[in-house]
Amino acid sequence: MIYMFLANGFEETEAVCPLDMLRRAGADVRTVAVGTDTLAVRGSHGITITADISEAELVTDDIEMVILPGGMPGADNLFASEAVSSAIAKASDSGAYIAAICAAPYILGKRGYLKGHRAVCYPGYEDTLAGADVKNAPVVVDGKIITARSAGAALPFGLALVRALFGKDKADAVARAVIYEA
Repeated sequence: MIYMFLANGFEETEAVCPLDMLRRAGADVRTVAVGTDTLAVRGSHGITITADISEAELVTDDIEMVILPGGMPGADNLFASEAVSSAIAKASDSGAYIAAICAAPYILGKRGYLKGHRAVCYPGYEDTLAGADVKNAPVVVDGKIITARSAGAALPFGLALVRALFGKDKADAVARAVIYEA
């Protein structure tokens, strides 16, 4: 299962765009409401998204990918979540993909998951990527770790997720369908 975690204050574009790319590719993605008693999660720009499941409903036995959108205070709220921490650990232990965009890579850096990996984050967060080889690129894929710089990289980030899970041909087909030209 692919899980995208949404906490109050998440960056809407960084969640919705990659989610859309994955679902266009046929991925089974579940959005998970974190730190709220309802499925309604309010983004950093006032857009409320209804998540598919609550963190209490999360089952981590079959994780294929964990996705962390950025935004503030969304990334801080994800960092504080035991459910998110547990899901990242399970993904790492099982060899699943771990993806984060904008400020959210700091969660991986502070937890030690970026040591020895190339990564990117929102400008100003580079010091939080402990042990990473920090790059200046919209999206960086290093093995099972996928990071992206900002909301402006949301579409190529989403396509990188599709490529990781389904291959280049599927990612290219989704890019053509949305008329994305890199």
